[in-house]
Amino acid sequence: MVKVFLIIRIALRALARNKTRSLLTTLGIIIGIAAVIAVVAVGQGASSMIKSQISTLGSNLITIFPGSSKSGGLHWGMGSQQNLTVEDAEAIARECPYVTAVTPVVRAGAQCVYREKDWATSIQGVDTSFQTVRNWDMAEGAFFTEADVRSATRVCVLGKTVAERLFEGQDPVGETVRVRGMSFRVLGVLAMKGTTAWGQDQDDTIVTPWTTVRRVLLRSPFNNVNQILISISSIKVLEEARRDITSLLRQRHRLGPGVDDDFSIMDITEVTQTITQVSRLMSALLAVIASVSLVVGGIGIMNIMLVSVTERTREIGLRMAVGARRRDILVQFLAEAVMLSGIGGIFGIGAGAATAHVLARVNKWPVLISPGAVFIALLFSAAVGIFFGFYPAWRAARLNPIESLRYE
Repeated sequence: MVKVFLIIRIALRALARNKTRSLLTTLGIIIGIAAVIAVVAVGQGASSMIKSQISTLGSNLITIFPGSSKSGGLHWGMGSQQNLTVEDAEAIARECPYVTAVTPVVRAGAQCVYREKDWATSIQGVDTSFQTVRNWDMAEGAFFTEADVRSATRVCVLGKTVAERLFEGQDPVGETVRVRGMSFRVLGVLAMKGTTAWGQDQDDTIVTPWTTVRRVLLRSPFNNVNQILISISSIKVLEEARRDITSLLRQRHRLGPGVDDDFSIMDITEVTQTITQVSRLMSALLAVIASVSLVVGGIGIMNIMLVSVTERTREIGLRMAVGARRRDILVQFLAEAVMLSGIGGIFGIGAGAATAHVLARVNKWPVLISPGAVFIALLFSAAVGIFFGFYPAWRAARLNPIESLRYE
């Protein structure tokens, strides 16, 4: 232990002898570690934010779209295929044991008008299970009832964005808005959900009974829907739930063996995994690019240590003459290289954390600096010191003591 402290003290004394040179040498390591820490912190923060945004879509959510991706159907259910019906949704709710709530969704776009103000938004026609499926509370007022669905009543619930655009802080409950020229009574306002990971404002919507959208706004006698949203009892039964739903819909749509599904099922875990993988890939790519400066810093350490070996040739010869072994010289110069990179790593972590917080403030993204990332950064900086400091240390240890003492 005493020997270790002695090595560290001698290394610090040697580095302090040339403060400016030591500072400039560590600069490359500082920049490299700072870049890696900043990239990883912002990447992890963005990934955390994306997961949080995805969770707002609904608890244990499964979405069914008309059309198969194999047969050219659109995953978002907005194409020409109309093979999902309200009866399909009712059958899923009735016959699939892992399903806790189901709502059909009929979509339409419309201009919504209140007095002199108007706003273009999307209309979602759903049933009373919508709040449960989407895990969406009311900010004020109440949701519509089963009686409203049966009667295709002209009532609606506003998303937060629509309420703010049309009413600008006034209480919209009980007021009347016009949608496609028809009057709708506002029953309430949904709580704020925020923006999805792909940039869609979930609060920019009007929710109304699906029967009202289908029969009043679209004037269609059919019960076709654009989506079916499903909430299951637990994420642990996801595969069983998907299997039951697929089997039921294939049976209802009379699809024989070997025939592709005429619908697509997407669950929230697929979205989460895809976006997380992309986020991790981008973070890893940027971290690799940032690591280039670490290599440059390591080369700088090697260069300075080689210069130091040349300058201290007589010192090395003198130490060997009084009993220092080659291993002692090797360890001493290696300790100096690791000390340089380690100090650079510590300052780099601080600089990286500061940079990450500045970027987060500018881009309004959260940052997440994990202890694991800090530990890996320190480990990596020490590894750079060992790797790039080994050759100069080996050169110093291989010097001939007699020739070294003669060196001028």
